[in-house]
Amino acid sequence: MNIARYAIDKPVNTWIIILACLLGGLWGLATVGRLEDPAFTVKQAIVVTQYPGATATEVEDEVTEVLESAIQQLSQLKKITSKSMPGYSEIQVEIKDKYNSETMPQVWDELRRKVGDARSSLPEGVGAPVVNDDFGDVFGMFYAVTANGFSDEEKRDIAHYLRRELLTVPGVAKVSTAGEPEETIYVEVSNKQLIGLGIPVSEVLKTIQSENAVTSAGSIRVDDQRIRVSMQSSFDSVEAIQALRVGLPGSTEQISLTDIATISREPTETPSQFIRFNGESAFTLAVAGVSDANIVEVGQAVDARFAELEDRIPLGVKISPVYEQHKVVDTAINDFILNLAISVVIVIGVLCLFMGWRMSLVVGVTLLLTVMGTVFFMGIFNIEMERISLGALIIAMGMLVDNAIVIAEGMLINVQKGMSAREAASDSAARTQFPLLGATFIGIMAFAGIGLSPDATGEFLFSLFAVIGISLTLSWILAITVTPLMGHYLLKPQVGDATMYSGRFYGVYRRFLQRALKASGLTVVVLVVLTGLSFYGFGFVKQAFFPSSNTPMFYVNYLLPQGVDINATKRDAEEIEKIILGKEGVESVATFVGRGATRFMLTYQPEQPNSAYTQFIVTMTDRKLIDPLAADLRRIISEQYPSAEVRTDRLVFGPGGGAKIEARFSGEDSEELRRLAQKAMDVMHGSSSVIDIRQDWRQKELTITPRVSSARTLQAGVSRTDVAETLAFATTGVRAGTYREGDRLIPIVARPPVDERLNANRLRERLVWSATSQVYVPITQVVTSFDTVPEEVLVRRLNRARTLTVQANPADGLTTPQGLEGIKASVEAIPLKPGYHLEWGGEYESSRDAQASLGSQLPLTMVIMLVISVLLFGRVKQPLIIWLVVPMALVGVAAGLLISGLPFSFTALLGLLSLSGMLMKNAIVLVDEIDMQISEDITPGDAIVEASVSRLRPVFLAAATTILGMLPLLGDAFFASMAVTIMGGLAFATVLTMVAVPVLYKLIFGIK
Repeated sequence: MNIARYAIDKPVNTWIIILACLLGGLWGLATVGRLEDPAFTVKQAIVVTQYPGATATEVEDEVTEVLESAIQQLSQLKKITSKSMPGYSEIQVEIKDKYNSETMPQVWDELRRKVGDARSSLPEGVGAPVVNDDFGDVFGMFYAVTANGFSDEEKRDIAHYLRRELLTVPGVAKVSTAGEPEETIYVEVSNKQLIGLGIPVSEVLKTIQSENAVTSAGSIRVDDQRIRVSMQSSFDSVEAIQALRVGLPGSTEQISLTDIATISREPTETPSQFIRFNGESAFTLAVAGVSDANIVEVGQAVDARFAELEDRIPLGVKISPVYEQHKVVDTAINDFILNLAISVVIVIGVLCLFMGWRMSLVVGVTLLLTVMGTVFFMGIFNIEMERISLGALIIAMGMLVDNAIVIAEGMLINVQKGMSAREAASDSAARTQFPLLGATFIGIMAFAGIGLSPDATGEFLFSLFAVIGISLTLSWILAITVTPLMGHYLLKPQVGDATMYSGRFYGVYRRFLQRALKASGLTVVVLVVLTGLSFYGFGFVKQAFFPSSNTPMFYVNYLLPQGVDINATKRDAEEIEKIILGKEGVESVATFVGRGATRFMLTYQPEQPNSAYTQFIVTMTDRKLIDPLAADLRRIISEQYPSAEVRTDRLVFGPGGGAKIEARFSGEDSEELRRLAQKAMDVMHGSSSVIDIRQDWRQKELTITPRVSSARTLQAGVSRTDVAETLAFATTGVRAGTYREGDRLIPIVARPPVDERLNANRLRERLVWSATSQVYVPITQVVTSFDTVPEEVLVRRLNRARTLTVQANPADGLTTPQGLEGIKASVEAIPLKPGYHLEWGGEYESSRDAQASLGSQLPLTMVIMLVISVLLFGRVKQPLIIWLVVPMALVGVAAGLLISGLPFSFTALLGLLSLSGMLMKNAIVLVDEIDMQISEDITPGDAIVEASVSRLRPVFLAAATTILGMLPLLGDAFFASMAVTIMGGLAFATVLTMVAVPVLYKLIFGIK
């Protein structure tokens, strides 16, 4: 079947293909969704359960253990982690990789059923477990709103107004606010007055709760209608609360609440979070787009709405971007398209120099149509235009152009032999179309392991496999249809030229090859030695998983000792904020005290609530300034705040996050786990290869524990609950009810005045109401002592086993494997008691799991590639030659990475796969050409030389265009390692193909 002849004889059909690719590509450019990075499913949910008054150990035993036992029954479960704290259980559920975004809702429904069924097994006093499966939502447009001079109520109104307005923007799915000023209605009751009047605290609480309760008053039938009787809340203002009357026990007398209490509406004394921006108090506004919307268009619509609201927003309110994904995406993709265009221009320019303008135009048109056609199919298959999918086009560039170059080279040679353009095109395509098809599918299959990998890394990189598959298939179709047609139009018949391979370029190669063939044994020895040296040298190449992001932003994480009041954390945060803002190159600082920010990018992992935690999101003018500034801040902050943990983190591409180095100790006894962790931390502190050393159980907290005598409580008519309520009232206060104001719910808290509640020594002076005797009794009558003891307040478990993790990051200038290598042996040498285990997590685990997932697919893809190569030739020796040269490509890869100093990252692995595909394609076409010339009765020795010489220019041009086309990627942090891998590997692979393949062919076939 001669497809090329059909394409020339039926040009209308070929032109339909051309127009479809061209116009479809323009349609794709206008409609394909745009993202910064490809989305991947967050297969995690959090189960949160409140257990007020319980210690961390009680929460672990009575709540976490029960829920984990139920959750473990899920067949979809991959991993379960938990943390138990006083009064609070948090379980993180991770689902197996094989479940995708379409099946996750059913998985979460089953999780809710399991948790719901386990609720009956929880002790009394435990709140309903809450399953949160949407914390993975990404709010890519993230703003800080400052309003200096405005009251807290006005700030809340502004937040409500902005949220309401942005929800009306087309394409906006969710708008979340955080950090608005919190307020509470405080009912401050003097303990002395309660005692003097003989009123128990419970009576005050009951009065407030009953008057504010929402209850049904029934309905009544009037004629044929049923009319509902509605009881309105008695609280419509603070004054209404003040007007409440409290009954005196044992009498019908009542007194006004204001006679015994001071009632005020004021900012919450201990809020859950503080947010600041550039040194000013702020709240955040986070906007998420609809999942299938073009984020650039949604972001532009949000910007337009802000512009419309400018005149309606009060003067003095400033909306500042923390992160604007749509602008990052637009800039990144425009830059990438520019790099792609530069690569195409470089390819055409090189071809023009070596093949003339006619053939460069033929190949250039084919290349342009391949790219446009790929964009067309990206639109059809809903593949977004993002870093990975666009990078796939450049990765495939060498293979894309190679198909057209092989056909064009054959056409040019045939025309120089005197054939007509039609016959030249037909003959060239007919000779190489099936070898090129096989080589193209082998190139596609080299990336199939990534496309078939079910984990988050595979999902993140799926568009790479999809785009490479589409583009390479299109390149073959267009190479055997459009390239012959364009050649038919542009090439002119020439008088036969018998010296077309007689130039100096060919002559030098011919003589070199003949000498290599004569000394074939020595040549193979040299190649094997070089390959061996490259494997040895590869051991000195730095290793990495995913590189740091191009975004000029980093995090400073600040943790005070566990249990520190959030107001103290805020005080430190304000001071540190000034230090950061005073540094050169800092554009903005967003400060989050008490918890992390809203998830504004997919790879960001927000810190869960912790009063001792602060995160500074620092935006720089240039990402090159991040590393030196981060090191400087770690030093300065650590010196000024020695009791705090300080670490900095860069934004990273792809899945991952958290500490890069983790040593996980598992076992039963918390003291033994802490001992093992301390030994591991001592090892790390003694090494210069790691920094940011900490452990995730944090410090124990001091706890005041009242020792209650059961005998005395029975005698006094007091319960343990009465004692607990008395102490709660005397310290933080007791929730008495909720004040409803529109859609806002404001807590009402009863507590003593400040002089009575902030002195721990006065706890002994408290009196407890005895319901039996109807009098107050001294708390010391039922409490023998108040002991201050350190207590575990953060118990973490992994797969239901207590697990304490020692965490660190590699020192500046080192990769994670280098940092880990400096401490791994010493940590593993720590003796472990029976029942205790050590395993490594962090980037080591993520990289291992990703490579294992990729490796699980590789055997199948390798078998398919091997079968294709055997089917192409119908024999075994030719595929053997092709597969023998693949490992030798590592010579150039190792040299390139060692010289550049770049690490062998996951993207470099992709480059190695691409390189193997290009190398095998060149080898297949060369071996096929040798076979063909031998079949034409040319002596085998001459056939090897002549076939190699005839393939010299297309192999050289394919390599040169690919190497030069990679130049724009050297400045991209994500693709730099991959570009060096392909450039270095291909430079040597060109020599490899043109020398190793002929020599191996001679030896394996026994040609003299």
